[in-house]
Amino acid sequence: MPLQIVETPITLAELAVLASERFGDLVKAVIDVENGSMAVGCELHVDAEQLLLQKGSRQQDLWGINLYPDAFGDDERFIEFDSMINLRPGQGNRSRGVEDPGTRQKIIDIVRKKVIH
Repeated sequence: MPLQIVETPITLAELAVLASERFGDLVKAVIDVENGSMAVGCELHVDAEQLLLQKGSRQQDLWGINLYPDAFGDDERFIEFDSMINLRPGQGNRSRGVEDPGTRQKIIDIVRKKVIH
């Protein structure tokens, strides 16, 4: 499956296929916390970031995560907040993670809507 924006919910089975095609156990994704969109299936988070920017997202609203299909149902293991695109000292985010609890929760809520069993 190619890099894509998740317009309708993606199933866990589809996510598992994406994982097996790229990294084996994970899928890289980028979330727009303002408009609730999600892009998946990228080699690098920056690729999904660029796709969402082309579709009208703002860079400051985009956050990179990794999804582990085998851990679905356990948000702490299913969603990993780790991406180079998250390094944003100007926005107060000084790590590859997502330091703001409110932003992390928005990401979790969007993923829960976009990924279904």
